[in-house]
Amino acid sequence: MSKFLIVGLGNIGDEYANTRHNIGFKALDYIAKENNLKFTTDRLADVVEFKFKGKMLILIKPSTYMNLSGKAVNYWLQAHKISNDNLLVITDDIALPFATLRLKGKGSDGGHNGLKNIQETLNTVEYARLRFGVGNEFSKGKQVDYVLGKWNDEDEKLLPERLSKTQEIIKSFATIGLQLTMTNYNNK
Repeated sequence: MSKFLIVGLGNIGDEYANTRHNIGFKALDYIAKENNLKFTTDRLADVVEFKFKGKMLILIKPSTYMNLSGKAVNYWLQAHKISNDNLLVITDDIALPFATLRLKGKGSDGGHNGLKNIQETLNTVEYARLRFGVGNEFSKGKQVDYVLGKWNDEDEKLLPERLSKTQEIIKSFATIGLQLTMTNYNNK
């Protein structure tokens, strides 16, 4: 059975639970809830395994804090002998309008500390990432407050549909691969 590591980026702790920066955790929590799965705390992450169409998806929410995410990603890749080709990282992105979903096969960290640490730890930019647009409606110097801020009411109403689409993209990545999934979902 092919294995895939699906990483939702976020920060541990109740104070971060419903913030823009934690959209990776929120996406995996949504998948767990929709599929009656329960995360357990294990080495460097909360983890749950999810079987889908003959594939094993290992969902992790690193417990290392955002800027040390690479440690957890590397551990779980090694533990399950998963190649970088079968790694997908879900992250917030202020460069994309709110609720825009963009799947990419490689790229820079875009100033995101979680991605930066993963790239430094894995020594590559060659891994898939699903960028979830959180918008950039903040004034100069207020980026940290914005990404660590809570969703507004309008955004909250749109999140369930976007999280459902995120789940579709993850399942598609695991079954038909990166290229076809990008063709089917990007810019839609």
